[in-house]
Amino acid sequence: FAVCVSFSRLIFGTLYPAYYSYKAVKSKDIKEYVKWMMYWIIFALFTTAETFTDIFLCWFPFYYELKIAFVAWLLSPYTKGSSLLYRKFVHPTLSSKEKEIDDCLVQAKDRSYDALVHFGKRGLNVAATAAVMAASKGQGALSERLRSFSMQDLSSIRGDSSSAVPGPVPVPLRAGGRQSQPKAARGASEGSGSSGKC
Repeated sequence: FAVCVSFSRLIFGTLYPAYYSYKAVKSKDIKEYVKWMMYWIIFALFTTAETFTDIFLCWFPFYYELKIAFVAWLLSPYTKGSSLLYRKFVHPTLSSKEKEIDDCLVQAKDRSYDALVHFGKRGLNVAATAAVMAASKGQGALSERLRSFSMQDLSSIRGDSSSAVPGPVPVPLRAGGRQSQPKAARGASEGSGSSGKC
């Protein structure tokens, strides 16, 4: 039953007024525009109050039916419930408290901005600290890896590579049947040949 009530409230309380608000904006009819603006203000207050009344009054007999009847009363062009509530209660109350409400909103905006800046700075500090810690841990692992090689290990690696005698390098044949030599080897052999001639 609660699902049926929520669905009918969605259709009649939200979508139907939203469509007629669109038509009022499109036609630029000031009278309709004001009428639907008053409805949306009352509906916003009703939705806010409903959040609390649902907790405490849901056990009340015919509670959900009364809510649907109230939305229908707000919408009806015969009762003009939203206009009546707005003109009698909401507009006078908001007019008398407008300055205090504006001051509270400005203070809330400033506080939220300060809080956002504060938490933003804290978040950046935490991120920077995490990045430095990760980098230092990575650098420590690299230095530990390098320290694991002793100088004796490095000298033995150098000694092994210098003592190793390379074997003959096979030289591929050219198309003419002559073997090609690397430039360095060719230059050395030519140098030795020319020194032999002198």
